[in-house]
Amino acid sequence: GVTQEHRSRWFADPNRYPEVLQEDHKIRQYVEEKLNNAGISEIRIERKADQIDLEIHTARPGVVVGRGGSGIDNLRTSLQAALGSNRQIRINVIEVTRVDADAGLIAEYIAQQLERRVSFRRVVRQAIQRAQRADVQGIKIQVSGRLNGAEIARTEWTREGRVPLHTLRANIDYAYRTAKTIYGILGVKVWVFKGEIIPGQEEQPSQPAAQPRRRQQRRRQQFEDRSNE
Repeated sequence: GVTQEHRSRWFADPNRYPEVLQEDHKIRQYVEEKLNNAGISEIRIERKADQIDLEIHTARPGVVVGRGGSGIDNLRTSLQAALGSNRQIRINVIEVTRVDADAGLIAEYIAQQLERRVSFRRVVRQAIQRAQRADVQGIKIQVSGRLNGAEIARTEWTREGRVPLHTLRANIDYAYRTAKTIYGILGVKVWVFKGEIIPGQEEQPSQPAAQPRRRQQRRRQQFEDRSNE
């Protein structure tokens, strides 16, 4: 992409492409289920001949690595058994430093709180406040489903700051998670704007808004009901 790297980096024969693509999905699904309490942000996969390189971005690397690296060894062994092959699997764990500015971790936090029956408005408000303390330029959060156990499903979203989704050079982190509640599944989408990236230059943060404009943005923080669209 323009500002993002591909999360799967490999080449395959056209006849084997669907098989390898499904294997990538299976690997990600297995790792996320096995390490559901490790704060997984994203999983990148790179293939070289018969070798698979996994790059796991997590907020809690100690949970993934385990004592003396036992966690990685167990994960590698179980992955080989799940894939039904003895291919060499290398696992690299990378710590996410800005947890409150990562869209995947924000969406995961919201989904976990919704599963604990916390009001979605309170959860979204807390997530936005945490993201603002992490100095992001803007954030947009959308929650869909039977919110607070309502009979009719609806979609509500809120935005704080600037989130230019139509600007190609904008560095926007996007994530989607699902929350499994007793009323059904809720979908959580998060967009985080971290600044603009100009080719040949480092990331350019947006200029902070003036004080009157900040007051206008606060008025726009009210949730908008899109259930009739």
